[in-house]
Formats: sequence, structure tokens, C-alpha cells
Amino acid sequence: MISDLGDYATMVNRFDDWKYPEIEEGKPTKYNWVVQHVDNLKLGYKTDIGAFTYINAQFGVTIADEVQIGSHCSIYSVSTIDEKEGPVVLKRNCRIGTHSTVMPGVTVGENAVVGAYSFVNEDVPDGVTVVGVPARRIRGRRAEDGGRRTEDGGRR
Repeated sequence: MISDLGDYATMVNRFDDWKYPEIEEGKPTKYNWVVQHVDNLKLGYKTDIGAFTYINAQFGVTIADEVQIGSHCSIYSVSTIDEKEGPVVLKRNCRIGTHSTVMPGVTVGENAVVGAYSFVNEDVPDGVTVVGVPARRIRGRRAEDGGRRTEDGGRR
């Protein structure tokens, strides 16, 4: 909770002096997140990636402008467990909650939210919130049903 206007100003202006981070192959950034296959990472403007996050960009990872990724997340463009591979795309202004995993070939839509501790193995449409293992929609518009309201007042 914001305790005073000073806290609010800090939140609003936290990206005022944002600069692209220095990213070296397999080495922690100054923010303590790591990327393998750095040449295949496209990092947008004003991104926020939490400490201890791991990004494997072997088959491409695109992180658009103003994306936030929580700490301890894993983003994989290749999986050694099931041999899946494919680019990962995190669209503008999406949010990935702490300790979440995004698997190969997944696109997380613009303004979408992935709840903490989620396992994302399917695309997340624009403006939708998903949670869980595997991640399932809890809120947001569904094109196929015209965005009807759910019982709790949210949009599906």
C-alpha cells in the first residue's frame, strides 16, 4: 500500500532514468538476472526484470516495452525435458509474477498478467489474467464469447 504521495511519485517515476542493462552471456546483470544466448534476446524499453530470473533465448526471446518480470522467473525458448523449442514473446506492458515459468513457443499478450508461481505452456491473449499450474484464465476478455461478464463481475 502506498503510504504517502512520496511513495506514489517514486512508483510513477521509477523509469525516468532507465537505461538498457549490460548483458553478458551467462553472467548475472547488475540486477542479478541471467541470459543464455544473448544474441537472440530482444529487450524493449523500460523493462523491469527481477533478480534471479533466468532467460534462455536460444530460439529467440522478445521482451517488449514496459514489461515487468518478477524475481525467480524462468523463460525458456527451448526445453530439454520435452524437446519443445520456439520463440517466446512477451508483449507490451504484460506482467509475469514471481517464480513463474514461461515455456517455448509461448506469447503473452499486451497488458496480460501471469500470476505468481504459474506455469505458462500456452499463449495468453491480450488483457487476460492467468494463474496456476498449468496457467488458466481467471479474468479477461474471450473473443469467442463476446467478452461476457463472469459471476464475479470480471470479464471472460
